[in-house]
Amino acid sequence: MLIFWEQRLVFLATPKAGSSAIEAALEPLAEVAIKRPAPLKHMTGSEFQAQLAPFLQQKSGAAFTTVALMRSPIEWLRSWYRFRLRDDEDDPDHPMVGRSFEQFAQDYMAYERPPHADLLSQSEFLCDAHGTPCVDKVFRYEQITDFVHFLEDQLDFAITLPRVNVPPAVDVGLSAQTEAALRDRMERDFALYDQLG
Repeated sequence: MLIFWEQRLVFLATPKAGSSAIEAALEPLAEVAIKRPAPLKHMTGSEFQAQLAPFLQQKSGAAFTTVALMRSPIEWLRSWYRFRLRDDEDDPDHPMVGRSFEQFAQDYMAYERPPHADLLSQSEFLCDAHGTPCVDKVFRYEQITDFVHFLEDQLDFAITLPRVNVPPAVDVGLSAQTEAALRDRMERDFALYDQLG
């Protein structure tokens, strides 16, 4: 999470949606950069509105605009899969060894998800408990140039995003049946993503 005091702007770091690159490029411009621990770096929109927004408004005398990125839902899950594969090297239990993306997607859709696939969805990150967006401006990760232009206008600074936190290249194919089930399971995420301009 990055807080730009003068511009009254907060970047909320949606997991697996380019937040590391944004933070690497913009941290020197931010008055506050929260990069760890993960629960603070990835504070959800509803957590921010309930806990930090009132404090910032009280101290600054003005409301802050929140911005975030959202990735195409299945691409977001693919990114998590690659990330988990890389992190598995440090996990003594190695739950990802031999696990295909097809299996990972099935794990994500399970009624009781195993820990390696127990992920907070993007709609849960960006919306309140009723499904109403609680982030002022959400940009599509796949159209990150629009987000960069918005930030350049707000911060009056030319931005070049570095490539950081790049996961390994692996097979992330899905059967048509699993993809259809996944689209159904991720219905709220797709609905939110489709609303973004």
